[in-house]
Amino acid sequence: MAAAEERSAAAFILPRDLVFVDLETTGGNAAFHRITEVGIVRMQDDRVVEEWSSLVNPECRIPAYIEAFTGITNEMVAGAPRFSDLAALVFEKLRSPTRESPIFVAHNARFDYSFLRTEFRRLDVQFSAKVLCTVKLSRRLFPEYPRHSLDAVMERHRLTCAARHRALGDARVLGDFWSKLRSEISEEKLAAAAQIVIGANRLPPHLPAGLADELPEGPGVYRLFGEGDVLLYIGRSHSLRPRILGHFSSEHADLKEQKKAQQTRRIDWVETAGDLGAQLKEAEWIKTLKPLFNKRLKPKSESFTLQASDQERGVRLAALADLDPADLAGCYGVFQSQKDARKALTDIARAHSLCMKVLGLETPDGAAATGSHANAEVEGLAASCVGYQLGRCKGACAGKEPLMLHDLRLKMALAALKLKPWPFPGRVAIAEGRAEFHVLDHWVYVGTARSEDELDEFRTKAAHAAFDPDVYRILVRYLAKNPKIDWHDLRVP
Repeated sequence: MAAAEERSAAAFILPRDLVFVDLETTGGNAAFHRITEVGIVRMQDDRVVEEWSSLVNPECRIPAYIEAFTGITNEMVAGAPRFSDLAALVFEKLRSPTRESPIFVAHNARFDYSFLRTEFRRLDVQFSAKVLCTVKLSRRLFPEYPRHSLDAVMERHRLTCAARHRALGDARVLGDFWSKLRSEISEEKLAAAAQIVIGANRLPPHLPAGLADELPEGPGVYRLFGEGDVLLYIGRSHSLRPRILGHFSSEHADLKEQKKAQQTRRIDWVETAGDLGAQLKEAEWIKTLKPLFNKRLKPKSESFTLQASDQERGVRLAALADLDPADLAGCYGVFQSQKDARKALTDIARAHSLCMKVLGLETPDGAAATGSHANAEVEGLAASCVGYQLGRCKGACAGKEPLMLHDLRLKMALAALKLKPWPFPGRVAIAEGRAEFHVLDHWVYVGTARSEDELDEFRTKAAHAAFDPDVYRILVRYLAKNPKIDWHDLRVP
C-alpha cells in the first residue's frame, strides 16, 4: 500500500454490514443471458446472520458447457421460480433492516452486480449498492501474487468449499475470505483497502449521479457527448464499463484525453453479443456521425485500389466504389487517395526493380507521371527509364526483359496486398453468440438483427453493394481468427 494510503488508513471505517453474493448464469453477458441460481450470505461484524439460495428458471435453455461447469441442468431449473417471482425477496435480502444498502460483495463483483441490476431493470425496479470486489481487494492487499481467481484465493488462504461453482457454496467462501482477512490484517489497513476498492472508478461530478452503476460489463459501442449534445467521441470495448470509466481516470497525462473527459456531459451505449458487432457498429457510427475526437474514416467513395486486367499490362488506379464485387479478385490494396496508391506502387517498384515507365509512373522524359492510370504502352517509348540507366530496372522499357515476365514479377510483388473476393454467395447473416445476426452484403454492413422477424426484414432491405474498406478489414481479421462461423444465406429465392 502506498505511503499516503497508510497515513490516511485511520480515516477509513471497516464495513460492518455485508452481503456476499454469487450467481450462476446461462452465460457471461447480462444483456443476453439469464440467472440460474442465487446465493446470499449476510454478515454483520464478522458474524453470519443469514444464508439463502434458490435455483432460478432462466426462461431459456442452459448451454451444455454451462451445465457441465456448474452442474445445474435444464431439468433442475424447469420447476424453479422465475426471477420475477423471487425479485421482491432478493431485493429485501440485499438491503439492511434500516432500508440502507449494505456493502455488496462478490468475486469479480461487476459480473454479479450487473446481472442483478439487469434482472431488476426488466421489472422496472431500481437497485444500486456500494460494491466491493474481492478480486480487486485481493490484488490491493497481496500485489506480490499474480493470480487472484477464487480458486487461487482459496488455495492461498487455505479455504475450502463443499459446493464449488454453486451459488451458495461460493458465497460462503467469500464470507470465509473476509473473516480470514479480518483475523490476519489490521483493521486500519483492511478498512483502507476496502474503502479504496469501493470508491474506485467514480465518475466526475459533472456527469449524472448513478451513471457508473448503469454501465454494462459486456461488449459494445459507446458515445461521449458534450455541451449542447455535441458528439465528442465514439469507442468500443469487449468490456464497456472499465473502458468508459477509463476516460475519466485521474492518471491521464494526455491533454486530448483530459479535454475529452472534461467536456463530456452525457454517455450512451449499445451492448452487443460480441466484439464483431461492436466493431461494425463503431465503424458505421464514426463514418456517419463524424465525432470531434475520432480519426475520421474515409467515405467508401474516396477509397482507391490497384487493379490488374487481362487486357492491359501492369495495373491501373481504380475507385473502389466503381468496381463490381466480382472485380475484387484482381485488385491489390486499399488506399485513401490516388496519391497514396501511386506512392505505394512506386515503393514496390523500387524494391523489386520494376520499371517506372512501364508502370506509368515516369514519363518518357524521365519526370514523374501524373494521372489516374498506373500503366503505359511500352511500344514506341523513346528511351529507357532512369532506373534502367542507374541499374535499378531490369530493362522492360528497353526490350531487355519480356513484358510478360515483368508483369508476372509485378503481380508477385503485389501479392501481399491482394484483396479477397467476397467469400459468400451473396447477402448473408453472420451469427454472433445466440442473440445477434450481422447482415452483410459484399463487404457492406447492412445492420444487425436480434430476432428471426428482424432477420427476415433484412432479406429485402436495400443496401448499396459497394466495397466498404472498413468492413473489409474488420471481417478479414474476424474470419482469420474464426474460420468456423455460423452464417445464413439471405438471398431472396
